[in-house]
Amino acid sequence: MSTLPPCPACNSEYTYEDGTQLVCPECAHEWSATASEAASDDAKVIKDSVGNVLQDGDTITVIKDLKVKGSSLVVKVGTKVKGIRLVDGDHDIDCKIDGIGAMKLKSEFVRKV
Repeated sequence: MSTLPPCPACNSEYTYEDGTQLVCPECAHEWSATASEAASDDAKVIKDSVGNVLQDGDTITVIKDLKVKGSSLVVKVGTKVKGIRLVDGDHDIDCKIDGIGAMKLKSEFVRKV
Protein backbone atom coordinates (compact mmCIF):
# COMPACT_ATOMS: atom_id res chain seq x y z
CA MET A 1 0.00 0.00 0.00
CA SER A 2 1.40 3.39 -1.00
CA THR A 3 1.74 6.21 1.52
CA LEU A 4 2.21 8.79 -1.22
CA PRO A 5 -0.57 11.36 -1.69
CA PRO A 6 -2.78 11.19 -4.79
CA CYS A 7 -2.13 13.48 -7.74
CA PRO A 8 -3.52 16.99 -7.08
CA ALA A 9 -4.32 17.44 -10.79
CA CYS A 10 -6.23 14.23 -11.64
CA ASN A 11 -6.54 12.53 -8.21
CA SER A 12 -4.77 9.39 -9.46
CA GLU A 13 -3.52 7.06 -6.74
CA TYR A 14 -0.59 5.77 -8.83
CA THR A 15 1.93 8.50 -7.96
CA TYR A 16 5.60 7.74 -7.55
CA GLU A 17 8.74 9.49 -6.32
CA ASP A 18 11.44 10.71 -8.68
CA GLY A 19 14.16 12.24 -6.53
CA THR A 20 12.55 15.11 -4.61
CA GLN A 21 9.55 15.28 -6.96
CA LEU A 22 6.32 13.31 -7.01
CA VAL A 23 5.08 12.29 -10.47
CA CYS A 24 1.70 11.15 -11.77
CA PRO A 25 2.00 8.54 -14.57
CA GLU A 26 -1.53 9.19 -15.85
CA CYS A 27 -1.42 12.97 -16.45
CA ALA A 28 2.39 13.58 -16.17
CA HIS A 29 1.87 16.19 -13.45
CA GLU A 30 4.96 16.80 -11.27
CA TRP A 31 5.00 18.49 -7.87
CA SER A 32 7.29 18.86 -4.88
CA ALA A 33 7.01 16.28 -2.10
CA THR A 34 7.47 19.00 0.53
CA ALA A 35 4.62 21.07 -0.94
CA SER A 36 2.21 18.16 -0.52
CA GLU A 37 3.20 17.82 3.16
CA ALA A 38 2.59 21.53 3.74
CA ALA A 39 -0.80 21.32 2.01
CA SER A 40 -1.95 18.63 4.42
CA ASP A 41 -1.19 20.97 7.36
CA ASP A 42 -3.23 23.83 5.84
CA ALA A 43 -5.91 23.88 8.51
CA LYS A 44 -4.98 26.62 10.96
CA VAL A 45 -5.56 25.65 14.57
CA ILE A 46 -6.86 28.49 16.73
CA LYS A 47 -6.28 28.17 20.47
CA ASP A 48 -7.57 30.19 23.42
CA SER A 49 -5.43 31.85 26.10
CA VAL A 50 -4.74 28.58 27.94
CA GLY A 51 -4.14 26.41 24.88
CA ASN A 52 -7.56 24.80 24.30
CA VAL A 53 -8.42 24.32 20.63
CA LEU A 54 -11.40 26.45 19.56
CA GLN A 55 -14.04 25.38 17.04
CA ASP A 56 -17.08 27.00 15.43
CA GLY A 57 -20.05 27.05 17.81
CA ASP A 58 -18.02 26.93 21.04
CA THR A 59 -18.88 28.99 24.11
CA ILE A 60 -16.11 31.23 25.43
CA THR A 61 -15.50 33.59 28.35
CA VAL A 62 -13.66 36.91 28.11
CA ILE A 63 -10.64 36.97 30.47
CA LYS A 64 -9.84 40.71 30.35
CA ASP A 65 -11.81 43.97 30.17
CA LEU A 66 -11.89 44.92 26.49
CA LYS A 67 -12.67 48.45 25.34
CA VAL A 68 -14.88 48.63 22.27
CA LYS A 69 -13.18 50.81 19.69
CA GLY A 70 -15.22 53.88 18.72
CA SER A 71 -17.56 53.80 21.70
CA SER A 72 -17.56 54.05 25.48
CA LEU A 73 -18.67 50.41 25.92
CA VAL A 74 -16.51 47.81 27.66
CA VAL A 75 -16.73 44.03 27.42
CA LYS A 76 -16.28 42.98 31.06
CA VAL A 77 -14.25 40.07 32.42
CA GLY A 78 -16.37 36.92 32.64
CA THR A 79 -18.71 37.82 29.76
CA LYS A 80 -19.90 34.57 28.17
CA VAL A 81 -20.19 34.43 24.40
CA LYS A 82 -22.11 31.56 22.77
CA GLY A 83 -21.86 30.30 19.21
CA ILE A 84 -18.56 31.77 18.06
CA ARG A 85 -17.34 31.58 14.47
CA LEU A 86 -13.65 31.29 13.58
CA VAL A 87 -12.34 33.52 10.79
CA ASP A 88 -8.95 34.38 9.27
CA GLY A 89 -7.10 37.48 10.35
CA ASP A 90 -5.71 39.16 13.45
CA HIS A 91 -9.10 39.12 15.22
CA ASP A 92 -9.90 35.46 14.62
CA ILE A 93 -13.25 35.10 16.46
CA ASP A 94 -16.49 36.51 15.07
CA CYS A 95 -19.37 36.65 17.57
CA LYS A 96 -22.38 38.50 18.97
CA ILE A 97 -22.18 39.82 22.50
CA ASP A 98 -25.44 40.58 24.35
CA GLY A 99 -25.85 44.32 24.89
CA ILE A 100 -23.06 45.22 22.47
CA GLY A 101 -23.70 43.42 19.17
CA ALA A 102 -21.48 41.86 16.54
CA MET A 103 -17.77 41.92 17.35
CA LYS A 104 -14.47 40.37 16.43
CA LEU A 105 -12.21 39.17 19.23
CA LYS A 106 -8.65 37.94 19.50
CA SER A 107 -8.33 34.37 20.76
CA GLU A 108 -5.64 35.43 23.25
CA PHE A 109 -8.28 37.26 25.35
CA VAL A 110 -10.78 34.41 25.70
CA ARG A 111 -11.04 31.04 27.41
CA LYS A 112 -13.13 28.08 26.30
CA VAL A 113 -15.92 27.14 28.72
